[in-house]
Amino acid sequence: MSILLLVPPGWGGLWQSPLSVGGRKVYAHGVDPYDPAEIVYAVSFRPPPGLLKSLPNLKAVFSLGAGVDGFLLDPDFPKDKPLIRFVDETLSREMAQFAVLHVLMQHRTVAHFAAAQAESTWRQRMLPRPTEETRVGILGLGEIGTVCAERLRDMGFPVTGWSRTRKSVEGVKSYAGAGELDTFLAGCDFLVCVLPLTPDTRHILNTETFARLPKGAYVINIARGGHVNEPDLIAAIDYGHLSGATLDVFETEPLPETSPIWKHPKIIVTPHVAAITSPTAATRSILSGIATIERGEEPKNVVDMTRGY
Repeated sequence: MSILLLVPPGWGGLWQSPLSVGGRKVYAHGVDPYDPAEIVYAVSFRPPPGLLKSLPNLKAVFSLGAGVDGFLLDPDFPKDKPLIRFVDETLSREMAQFAVLHVLMQHRTVAHFAAAQAESTWRQRMLPRPTEETRVGILGLGEIGTVCAERLRDMGFPVTGWSRTRKSVEGVKSYAGAGELDTFLAGCDFLVCVLPLTPDTRHILNTETFARLPKGAYVINIARGGHVNEPDLIAAIDYGHLSGATLDVFETEPLPETSPIWKHPKIIVTPHVAAITSPTAATRSILSGIATIERGEEPKNVVDMTRGY
């Protein structure tokens, strides 16, 4: 029952030893020689295209991240094998912390006071808008989006959410489907994107979408870089329709040094750190999933290949 780790160079040690519990052999791809026929389970963020197809006795694939778009980009991904998402309370909580942090930074005008401090100036000001009148929209009400919505709701913000299907979250108005997207967007002073990346959601944040937001809206993307049409975002900010954005994820990562996003005065850049997978939690989840499969039972959090999440 051997496991293959397909992770960036130097990362194998984070998971190799914990996953070896019970005498399992755990190979780090690119480091350890292995026989493809020996591999029963694969663990990865974004495996090399075609590699998973080369494992003849593969039973299941485990994602080390909340998103699985890196797997679905592989045209040869063995779709008859279960692909299991990583769902973890800690990951969801930290993503929500990041969303709350950046909503509050803008809502409480942190940049204004930082500039005043730099000038040694006592510059008081009221909130631009009362909290109870500052509307936050969560684009994607899955596990992570729900926690984001609940945390912001509990701080007194009116919170709405949009997803493919109707959701039920206490105190959060749910919008669903393409027919309700425009209505949802019109009520977002802050828009937090936590959608899965699928062909339907790629570049969902574009010129048309931004135009549906109220003037002065602020965009926060903690999902995938492919959700944002980056030139459209810059244009919407420069034209004055959007007040700014926080981006934790990008079309190309690392973000190229030549990208205008780096130096844009109204965009906050963080390097894909809204939440980072805990090796301890991931190991626990993987071992639990393997045990479930070996008992002949259906594992939790299997990706629906027709939806892409």
